[in-house]
This record gives sequence, C-alpha cells and structure tokens, in this order.
Amino acid sequence: MSTRPRVPVSILLPIKNEAANLPRCLAAIAWADEIFVVDSQSTDGSQEIAERAGAKVVQFHFNGIWPKKKNWALENLPFAHPWVFILDADEVLPPGTEEEIRAIVAAESSPITGYWINRRFMFMGQWLRHAYYPNWNLRLFRHRLGRYEKLTDVDTQSGDNEVHEHVVVQGETGRLRSEMDHYAFPSVEVFVEKHNRYSNWEARVALDRSMRQDDRLQMQTVGLRRKLKRLSQHLPCRGLLRFLYVYVFQRGFLDGREGYYFARLHGFYEFLSEAKTYELRQRAKRSE
Repeated sequence: MSTRPRVPVSILLPIKNEAANLPRCLAAIAWADEIFVVDSQSTDGSQEIAERAGAKVVQFHFNGIWPKKKNWALENLPFAHPWVFILDADEVLPPGTEEEIRAIVAAESSPITGYWINRRFMFMGQWLRHAYYPNWNLRLFRHRLGRYEKLTDVDTQSGDNEVHEHVVVQGETGRLRSEMDHYAFPSVEVFVEKHNRYSNWEARVALDRSMRQDDRLQMQTVGLRRKLKRLSQHLPCRGLLRFLYVYVFQRGFLDGREGYYFARLHGFYEFLSEAKTYELRQRAKRSE
C-alpha cells in the first residue's frame, strides 16, 4: 500500500441522487486530500456512499434563484487548501491527473490561477471522438479567485446547479494534459430529461434582457461560443442548424449512428429552447 501523502487539493462534488455514479467517480479521486460532497437532499443513499469513501457531506438548500450549488459552496465551505477542483458525479478523472495536479499545486510561484480540462463524452456506450470533442471546462483554480458568472436573477426552473455558466477567475489560465470521461448520458431517456431542464434555463435566460454579462471570460473560444449562441437565437431553423453544427461541422458523422442520434437530440434540444422562449414571450405579452 502506498504511503505517499495525498494531493493537497480540495475536490468539490455537487450531487443529487447520484448513487449509480458516485462509487466510480470517488474511486478515481481517492488521492485527493479533501473531498466535499454538496448534496441536495438525496434519497437514494448517495450521502452514505460519499461518507464511506471519506468525503465530507454538506447539505445545500436552494432558495429558488441565487446562489446555485457550486457558487454557494465556493462562498461558504471551509476549504483546507487554496486549490479546488470541481467535478460532477458522472465524470471520471484518469490516473495521470493525480501527478499533474500534485505538480500544479506545489508550484507556488506560478502566475496561472486556473486550468481548463477537456472532456470526452460517452454516449450509447462509446466515446464520441468528434461530436462535442474537444469540450474544455475550467475546473481547477484557486478558489478565492474564481466564481461562476451570474447571468440572470430570474427563476430558470432548471434545478439548483449551474447549467451553462462559466467559472471566471482572476489571473492567467492554462490547460491540463489529462482528459476526463463524461458519462452524462447513459441513456436517451436521461438525455431528454436533462435537456428538458436545460431548455428551461435557455428560454428564461434568453428572455431576461436585463441579465448581467461579464467580459472577463477566459479564452477566446468561450467568448466566441457565447457570441455565436446569441446570434443563433435570432436565426430561423435553430434546431436544424444545431444538428448541422454537431453532425457536419464537428464531424459527428464520423461517430457512426451514435453520432447521428447525438446530433439529432441536440437539434431537438435547440428546438425546445426556441419553442419555450416563444411561449414565454407570448405569455408576457398577454399579461401586459
């Protein structure tokens, strides 16, 4: 058995009823010195699984608007270390991440305050090598210098966890060599359930013209994605365009039938967002 000390980093793991994913996720981060599991009153035994793995479990009670789970945790948890890695229960870090993060947190003089990690989407039992790949997320950062952006003050009816908000950090950012596996959609049913909630967020944020924007987003690719997203909301046939983006531009057609289904489902998600936005606008007009 290894006697090497654990990596002095804090892992933040937001959950709700993740008993199916937690054992795999927690086993891959056993090297972390501190693991905070922020739970939303799970009823499937998730808390017990996390506690048996040595994690610290904290309950989060959402007020319906703000803050959501991850930002609340960043503001309130007594982290033992200056670096935090935010991980979802359906994500798995590879073995090489331990050494990479160990070296990063030991480099006290580095000007870099945040790191992006690439995700590999697993869908219908396989890794999609083209659709939604690469997919960079800023997850490792000095917790005092990073927070999730706030895009709206309205109730998005999308749950208590951040959906598409990005982490904004003060300082320079870099990229990790490690890539994590993302088991977000173990079935089409799960995809539909999640994106029904996500489209609630899309519609309400699109409707909220007074939302606060933050120009400090790191990496031009994120800023470009945000601009393209806003532009697409004014275009006709948004569902078709989203399908073509994933299937043709991202070369999802090279992922076989799985890539085709993945692209079609994202096209439907875009259509849901468009239809819900229109519905909300009509309701607002009738209430005037």
